[in-house]
Amino acid sequence: MKANNTPGIEKEPSATYRWTVLFFISMAMFGNYYIYDSISPLADLLKKQLGFSDANIGLLNAIYSLPNIIMVLIGGIIIDRIGTKKASFLFSAFCMVGAIITVLQGKLFSMAAGRLIFGMGAESLIVAVTTVIAKWFRGKEFSLAFGLNLTVARLGSFTAINSPTIFKPLYTSWQKPLFVSAIAGLVSVIAVIIYFLLESKAAKRYTLLEGEKIQKIDLKRIFTMQPSFWYVVLLCVTFYSAIFPFQTFAVKFFMEQHGLTREVASRSSSLIVLAAMIGTPLFGLLIDKVGRRASLMMLGSILILPVYLVLAYSTIHPLFSMLAMGVAFSLVPAAMWPSVALIVDQERLGTAYGLMTMIQNIGLAGFNLLIGFANDVSGGYTLGMWIFSSLGFFGMLFAWLLRKSDLKHDEGRLEHSTMMRG
Repeated sequence: MKANNTPGIEKEPSATYRWTVLFFISMAMFGNYYIYDSISPLADLLKKQLGFSDANIGLLNAIYSLPNIIMVLIGGIIIDRIGTKKASFLFSAFCMVGAIITVLQGKLFSMAAGRLIFGMGAESLIVAVTTVIAKWFRGKEFSLAFGLNLTVARLGSFTAINSPTIFKPLYTSWQKPLFVSAIAGLVSVIAVIIYFLLESKAAKRYTLLEGEKIQKIDLKRIFTMQPSFWYVVLLCVTFYSAIFPFQTFAVKFFMEQHGLTREVASRSSSLIVLAAMIGTPLFGLLIDKVGRRASLMMLGSILILPVYLVLAYSTIHPLFSMLAMGVAFSLVPAAMWPSVALIVDQERLGTAYGLMTMIQNIGLAGFNLLIGFANDVSGGYTLGMWIFSSLGFFGMLFAWLLRKSDLKHDEGRLEHSTMMRG
């Protein structure tokens, strides 16, 4: 936080005020994540009641990512220009509208259109929330704050994936559970409005860390990012492409491949999220104290290498595989996203997060479509599991290159720095 000598203006917000802001901005993410993961528990109902193929189901999550190949970069620039308050409200409104459209008709076109609109807001909202956390916690437990935010967000995923148990009476049709996701979108908008009011009030009392507004959009600046940033981006796209497209088909996979009921399959799929909810803030606290970000990202990538092949070829209950994925899903994001704020200047942080999320969504769109196609063509899941395992290998490679670049060119900022500095 910057110093301020203006009478009546305090130097920085209290810890209570900062954690209150974090709670409400994280609740916006809760609704966002719930909507995204509302499709997976419905996969078999979409197939039985609406005649959707795996490729169609993959499309519903892939089309979420398609607009973000461009939108999140634009969203990052919007955040840098109009600020996090207005941008967060705009993006959360898109999420709610998209969720409402998705539930209205059981036609692939209309559902895909809803998921498209949802995607236009959802990933940009994630960029905005990450930028909010960087502004409020840069210099003060940033990795811990980011980890806690992910815990609340993933509680949305956990609730959605376990909705066949929580809202069991609704699972007589494909439509009723999606009404709950529309309500989650409303929760997201309300949480953003409360955050908006809190930050507006804080601006009158405190000096908040804020990047200088970009007066001229210069896309050439994107290509001046240092090598370490690009290795983080490549790790991001490979790691998330190994996690989220798997989650798209996980419940259906456990039902068909391992013979589990919908409720047990949902609980098994949600273990990765539950482990991440607990582990991410703990790893964030650890990283704030010891650093070693690149090394820990490499360790997380190694953890997912054997998991998919065990799932494909073994009859062992998926519990242990999901817990291993959960540890990786805790460790890598806790180290990865805050690392960007160490590498990139504050005034370009929104653009950097937008660019990173844009490339991530290229991977998510491509691999959701690819896995759905592979399942249909091969008549099973083994080919897809090999694809996921190969992504773990490339994630490990990019993390190793990141560590090498950081030690050579960036004075070990990722490996050796501990608490974030303003």
